[in-house]
Amino acid sequence: MASDGSGVIEHGTSRGGRWLEVRRTRIALWIAVIEGILVAILHDVTRWTVLLIGIPLIAIYAIWGRRSGSDTFRQLSWIGGASQSLALIFVLLSFFIHFFVLALVAVAAVVALAFFFVERR
Repeated sequence: MASDGSGVIEHGTSRGGRWLEVRRTRIALWIAVIEGILVAILHDVTRWTVLLIGIPLIAIYAIWGRRSGSDTFRQLSWIGGASQSLALIFVLLSFFIHFFVLALVAVAAVVALAFFFVERR
């Protein structure tokens, strides 16, 4: 945390970095929500697009962002990595939900066919 309320600022932080640190969770959540809405609405932005964008941004944070000497870059890379991690979770959930719905439809179809073929006259 940039400040613990005593008025002391941590060494190695910047004004922009401290501003981002305070708001980074909220920013990451909004980016993930907006990205999820865009994937749901636009057909040009697919789940695969989210994967292709997300993996490099998460890697940038993991490789360079955590050790960056720039506080602002560290916070921006955290926001990018966190928002894409959330977006990837949304995409994976949509894959599983889609598969689950297809499985339910298949089970319902089998049950319906069973009723047709087992029906007594």
